[in-house]
Amino acid sequence: MRAFVFPGQGSQKVGMGADLAAASPIAREVFQEVDEALGQNLFRIMAEGPEDQLTLTENAQPAIMANAIAVLRVLEREGGIALADKADFVAGHSLGEYTALCAAGAFSLADTARLLKLRGQSMQAAVPVGVGAMAALLGADIEKAAALAAAAAQGQVCTVANDNDPGQVVLSGHREAIERAVALVKEHGIKRGMLLPVSAPFHCPLMQPAADAMAEALDRTGPGTLRVTLFANVTAGAVSDPAEVRRLLVEQVTGRVRWRESAIAMHEAGVERFVELGGKVVGPMIKRSVSEVEVTSAATMAEIEELAKGL
Repeated sequence: MRAFVFPGQGSQKVGMGADLAAASPIAREVFQEVDEALGQNLFRIMAEGPEDQLTLTENAQPAIMANAIAVLRVLEREGGIALADKADFVAGHSLGEYTALCAAGAFSLADTARLLKLRGQSMQAAVPVGVGAMAALLGADIEKAAALAAAAAQGQVCTVANDNDPGQVVLSGHREAIERAVALVKEHGIKRGMLLPVSAPFHCPLMQPAADAMAEALDRTGPGTLRVTLFANVTAGAVSDPAEVRRLLVEQVTGRVRWRESAIAMHEAGVERFVELGGKVVGPMIKRSVSEVEVTSAATMAEIEELAKGL
């Protein structure tokens, strides 16, 4: 069995998609469609920067999605591969869950772009700049990370946001609490903690206003039928009912990204091969979580051609 997976925030970089657009009219169509849906020249920011514009959450989220969907469309249309025939499951890390749903046919490309733009804006607006923070804990398992978060909270929000793999957990919450957590890592047997260069504390209760905004948006533009079953971030379980998908997307804004558990659950469901489209970020996390699986990735034209041959 095979799962297609999609990267999340932090995987953006200036120049993304540019080579693919130069090589393929199909990729250019994707970027153009996203630009039209958003009423902005997002592709220029992706290709040329400036970096601070691309890093803005409201740009980074649709940009990462557009890049991955461009890779998928090239694979499907030039490689003659239909995702629904080749994938048993899809999954994506945080915003990548929207990419996965677009890939599975639950959202149109234009709707996915607009939803992610709004998601980025509402996540940014939920907490004033400087009030929240996130930190990556290296050499931390989930138990150590949870104990550290509890010790550092002191009445503020400090919680596990991403359980990425057996050695990397991300905390999110009030800046002071996150700084306390970083200062306490050694006491909790964790190798190191580092503040992340993000503009808001994602996947924690401080994001509730953004969850409310997404609930409203998803009422207007709800997911349709999924051609491929999704493994959801917040449950690490399989879901294919559109109403359930909608509910989980709202919960996901404040909830934990259970990526390590999702990798294990997909493997237990029979997945032996994982294919990451649009980056090389979440595949390695899966490999660290479940060593006995095969992980490949594709982002460039050459990698897409190679992948098409092997599918």
